[in-house]
Amino acid sequence: MRAHGGLKPQDVVLLLKMFLWEDRSWRLIDIAQDLGLSQGEISFALQRLKKSKLIDYNKKKPLIAPTLEFLIHGVKYMFPVDPGHIERGIPTSHSAPPLAKKIVSEKNDQYVWASAEGKMRGQVIEPLYSEVPFAVMKDPKLHELLALVDALRVGKARERNLAASELQKRMEAS
Repeated sequence: MRAHGGLKPQDVVLLLKMFLWEDRSWRLIDIAQDLGLSQGEISFALQRLKKSKLIDYNKKKPLIAPTLEFLIHGVKYMFPVDPGHIERGIPTSHSAPPLAKKIVSEKNDQYVWASAEGKMRGQVIEPLYSEVPFAVMKDPKLHELLALVDALRVGKARERNLAASELQKRMEAS
């Protein structure tokens, strides 16, 4: 049996963007520009997501139940992250909405994606791919979803449970 390439980190970002654009007609070029990826990268990502059974046959709609299962139980193992040095950046995980309102944390317990555009100092979390700070500056809803995914990747049990509950609430409401 021949091994096939698995998901790449940018596939998760695309999957979340597709969820946000579920009721919208979109083209590869639209999503590529919003995410800072090439149309070719988007096309390959769609193939991987389809093969992983996370999107429908037409490659236009995320499948909610498998997506939630993957995000809640698999993303932290596939794309692990360790907080790094302190730097200025864009808040993520429990330091960003919607969890920032639910979790009180110390000033030295903040997480960010390194970015000169950021206004918060915190421990650097490597984003799923390098263009995440660019993509979330244009899309606050994507920022919230990616922050929830980061809480699943790096958070303690309480943060992970709150993130899982928030993702479930958002995805099942659609």
